Amino acid sequence: MDFPAPANPPTLADPPALVLAAGRASAHYWRDLWRYRELAGFLAWRDIKVRYKQAVLGIAWAVVQPAVQTILLTFVFGKLAKMPDGGVPYPLLVLCGLLPWQLFTGAFNGAGGSLVGNSHLISKVYFPRLIVPVSALAVALLDFAVMLVLALPVIAFFGLWPGWQLLLLPAFILLTLVIALGAGLWITALTVKFRDFRFITPFILQVGMFVTPVGYRTDFLPNWRDLLALNPLSAVVDGMRWCLLGGRTEIYLPGLAASIITAVLLLVSGVWYFRRTERSFADII
Repeated sequence: MDFPAPANPPTLADPPALVLAAGRASAHYWRDLWRYRELAGFLAWRDIKVRYKQAVLGIAWAVVQPAVQTILLTFVFGKLAKMPDGGVPYPLLVLCGLLPWQLFTGAFNGAGGSLVGNSHLISKVYFPRLIVPVSALAVALLDFAVMLVLALPVIAFFGLWPGWQLLLLPAFILLTLVIALGAGLWITALTVKFRDFRFITPFILQVGMFVTPVGYRTDFLPNWRDLLALNPLSAVVDGMRWCLLGGRTEIYLPGLAASIITAVLLLVSGVWYFRRTERSFADII
């Protein structure tokens, strides 16, 4: 018996069909995350263009903000509080401390507000939602790169040249991003359900700047070092200072180990909670 040919026979050029079925999302989630990697690049490029194209100062804002903060923190901690500098010019201590802090706050804010900021996309199109907070890290990385390029000549101007320690800087950058992404996944998932977190997050960052050794050295505070090490960013700031200042500051190894463990726990638990609540994002966002 002869059957009629289909009206539109499939061709080799047709893309494979994407079937959405109950119970199959988890099994194919990570594969879909890789399949949609181009979307992550598109969202990252969009955020970068919006960040700089529509700003009056443009990329100069990435320079003005840390410059003003360096002056203020140098005055507060170096002049008023008389914190020891250990022979390193105090503006350099603050500048090298601001680099990881700005990277963290930029990545944390970007990831934390990513779902609400892309609600129009989430409620209409299927894709692994984890792509949104991950792509939001791009702007923070670009701001950090601009600050780093400008900070290196300033460090050289003061006569302090980075040594071989600079080769380990990418490891501390990665550690900062892991901490920011892990915490950001918690915040962005909670913000979808409880919009109050949009107001809680700035308060957390304001307090966090003072419990993070951005404006002072932890190696001259031995009685407080273990307590400060509970903040995973303390080891990151110490590590980046150590890299950029050629080993003229110290790394507290127990604090670094605690920071790595905390970063892994934040990322694993953040992904777990994000995946647990992801199914309801489109309904309540």
